[in-house]
Amino acid sequence: MSSPLISIVIASYNMGQYLGTALDSLLKQTWENIEVIVIDDGSTDNSEEVMSAYTNNNKVSYIKTENRGQTKAKNRGVKEAKGDFIGFCDADDFWTDNKLELQMPFFSDDKVGVVYSEVSYIDEDGNPYDKAAPYERYTGKVTEQLLTKNFVPFGTSIIRKACVIQDGGFDEQFKMGIDWDLWLRYSLNWEFMYCPDKTYIYREWSGQMSNNYRGRYDFAFRILQNFVSNHGEHVSQKSINTAWADMYINRGLTFARAEKTFIAPLKDIVKGISLSVFDLSGWKSLVRLLLRRP
Repeated sequence: MSSPLISIVIASYNMGQYLGTALDSLLKQTWENIEVIVIDDGSTDNSEEVMSAYTNNNKVSYIKTENRGQTKAKNRGVKEAKGDFIGFCDADDFWTDNKLELQMPFFSDDKVGVVYSEVSYIDEDGNPYDKAAPYERYTGKVTEQLLTKNFVPFGTSIIRKACVIQDGGFDEQFKMGIDWDLWLRYSLNWEFMYCPDKTYIYREWSGQMSNNYRGRYDFAFRILQNFVSNHGEHVSQKSINTAWADMYINRGLTFARAEKTFIAPLKDIVKGISLSVFDLSGWKSLVRLLLRRP
C-alpha cells in the first residue's frame, strides 16, 4: 500500500520519567510518514521539560490542557489527528521500530477498521519478562467474541480514521475500559485484523490504573449494559447471557482472590451460572471458590 499519514496519540499525566522513551520509539518508526500528538493532561511533574527537547521536531505536537482524565485527553488527540489512520501509545510504554511497517499492510481491504498485534512486557525498571497472552485472538467480524473478552490490547491497535468519523470516539461517560466500549461499537461495522508480531512494549508497575480491579469491574458492567441497551439487537441473546455470566463469574473470582471474601463472590458466581447453566466454566469456578482456591 502507499504510505498514508499516521497520527499517533500519547495521552500523558505525570509520566515525565517515561515520556521521552515513548516518544523516541515513535520517532524511530521505519514508517516515516507520521505525526505524534502529545496531550499533556495537566501534568505537574517534569513533562514540559522533557517535551522541550522536541520543540524543533516538526513531527511532534505538544498540547497541555487542564486535568480532565484520560478519556477526554485521548479524544482531544483524536480530534487533532490529521492522518487517515490513528495509533495510540501510553506514555509509560513504547513501540517497536517496525510496528507500523508490520501492521499497515493488513489494511489492504477497506472493510478493515482495526489492526492489532501482540505485546511484550517489562517491569517498572525496564526488565523484560515472559507473560502468556491472556485471551485467544480473533479476526474478521468479532462482536460476539468481544462481548465476553476484550482480546484487543489497546496500545497495539491502529484504527482507520473513518471508524471515528462514522462511529465516534471514546465515550466520555466512562473513565476506565474505554477501549472495550470503542471496540464493541467499531466491531458492528468494521472488521478486525490480527498481526501476530509483538510490536508494543507494555510496562507493568504498581501504581497504574489497570490495578484498580473494583473500578475496572464497575465500568465494565456499565459498558456492557450500555452496549446491550443500544446495540443488543445485533447479537444473539445467548451471547448476551454468556457475556453477563462471564462478567459475574470473573468478578466473583477476582474479589475472592483479592479480598479473601466468600459471600459476595459466591453470589456473583451463582448469578453467573444461572445465566449460562450449561457452561462448565461457571461450575468449575464454583468448586474452586468452595475449596477456597479462586
